[in-house]
Amino acid sequence: MGDLALGFRARGSGAVQEIGARMNDKPRSSLWGRAAEMAAMTPPERNRYVDFLRALSILAVVVGHWLVAAPYMKDGAVEGGHLLGIIPWTQWLTWGFQVMPIFFLVGGFSHGMSWAAAQRKGQHYSDWFGGRVQRLINPVLPLFLIWTLFAAFGTWAGIDREIVAMAAQLALIPVWFLSVYLIISALVPWTWALWQRFGWASFWGFVAGAVTIDVLTLKYHVPYINFANFLFVWLGIHQLGYAWQQGRIRNPWLWAVFGAIALEMLVYFGPYPVAMIGVPGSDLSNSMPPTIALLALGIAQSGFAIAFEPAGRRMLERLWLWTATVLMNGMIMTVYLWHLTAFVFVMVAAWLLGGIGLHLAPGSGEWWLTRPVWFALYILMLLPLIAIFARFEQVRGMPERATPVPHWRLITGLLLTCAGLAFTAAISIASPMGVTGVRLWVVALPFVGTALIGFGPVRDLSKRVSGV
Repeated sequence: MGDLALGFRARGSGAVQEIGARMNDKPRSSLWGRAAEMAAMTPPERNRYVDFLRALSILAVVVGHWLVAAPYMKDGAVEGGHLLGIIPWTQWLTWGFQVMPIFFLVGGFSHGMSWAAAQRKGQHYSDWFGGRVQRLINPVLPLFLIWTLFAAFGTWAGIDREIVAMAAQLALIPVWFLSVYLIISALVPWTWALWQRFGWASFWGFVAGAVTIDVLTLKYHVPYINFANFLFVWLGIHQLGYAWQQGRIRNPWLWAVFGAIALEMLVYFGPYPVAMIGVPGSDLSNSMPPTIALLALGIAQSGFAIAFEPAGRRMLERLWLWTATVLMNGMIMTVYLWHLTAFVFVMVAAWLLGGIGLHLAPGSGEWWLTRPVWFALYILMLLPLIAIFARFEQVRGMPERATPVPHWRLITGLLLTCAGLAFTAAISIASPMGVTGVRLWVVALPFVGTALIGFGPVRDLSKRVSGV
């Protein structure tokens, strides 16, 4: 995701970031007007296509989530339908809508530039990584607080705890990705060093690791080892981002075709399902944890994305399209984190109105015809959430600590933060037991973890720090 919360920052210059800060002081300007002003000031050396891929990928995630979730009324109760399980042919759509590989590709591109710049400036690793944690986690904290209050007051109001837990878990599903992305970000100094020293061998080494893990899992049934592919698969795609940033992918169409053929072979001849995300009732998921089928998809998507870069960069010379990209990147974390909350709110409203619109069978002709209406309602609900919470991803300047944060604090803080995010998505912050109705320890983990990473004596470098 570049940085998922990277928003709009100039590569190698703080000028655009300063313009953005000044425009935030113009409350009477429209969002589009401020984005247009920022877009017009873009340095010519900036790769606009990277920002475009980030924005496009987020939109694909949002549309995919809103489409796959297919709740319906049955015997007076709401059932949580899943489109991929109800209509099997839709599983092929995940080859386009599963765009997590693009996030890690763009992440590698951005991290390579950012870490190289930090090394040139002599910046401490703890400051560099702390900046990424801040941009990723700041927008998450209000989401946690809102849903903690919902879980607590819902429990006290006598709402069935299963309903409270289901709503909170659905709304907070997006945070699982951040736990993986934070770990990949934390490893950048080492993965960058591997790329600098070994080049393509570092990529193929991660591919070999992913293949080995799948063999041990699927053939020899070694328990739990498949979770290692959260690293091997995503680090492999991340290395492709380094290669792209350094111009080392000279024939991207070859990569696209190779990845597509490998994916076809793995699905047709191997044990891997068609769907690139988990499907209820399936014995194997390609994404939780990732498999080499998802790695093959990532290679194919990376090849196609890089192959279209020249055309994409020419297209983004049109100011209106680049302005739209800037606007989207300025609220990208908010859209990603809150789009399922908007979905839940619309579903709750429909249920309170007697299940209006929820009596259609998912996948029926009428169901498809009503999708535009539902999407319009989701967007209308999401807009005020963006207006309220987008400010939490606006980081004006990164502080530099007088002394580096000790490694034990960085590691402990990272583990606590990632554990909290993972548990939130896996088991929900809502508790089926206890007085509060909230798993307070799950809510506390990211707050404690980020405090360990970010707390310490600092001096303000808001006027110095580059926006890379």
